[in-house]
Amino acid sequence: MNLRRTAPLVATLLSAWSFAAAGEIYGKIVEGSASVGEAASLEMKCGEKSYPAVKTDKTGSYRIVLNETGKCTMTVRYKQQSASLDVASYEDAVQVDLSVELKDGKLAVRRK
Repeated sequence: MNLRRTAPLVATLLSAWSFAAAGEIYGKIVEGSASVGEAASLEMKCGEKSYPAVKTDKTGSYRIVLNETGKCTMTVRYKQQSASLDVASYEDAVQVDLSVELKDGKLAVRRK
């Protein structure tokens, strides 16, 4: 294999990978002390860019990969209601564990 031909390809792939992983946010959602399981979903909006919803897995965990860094709004949907909070996306992965609760019939979400 010719190094001259593969070096640009490797550089392109590495830069594309770092761009794709620019803003990873992951965590777990609980209600009280119990996991929400697969019952919640999260959507992100960063500036004008919206990201489709991702569902939590059976442990209540989620992972969202964003194309940019900066201030974002996360919307959590759970038990047919939604609540939002601001989060920041960085170049490195960020763990954002959340707690949800129904307060006065409305969903509330906060960082754990």
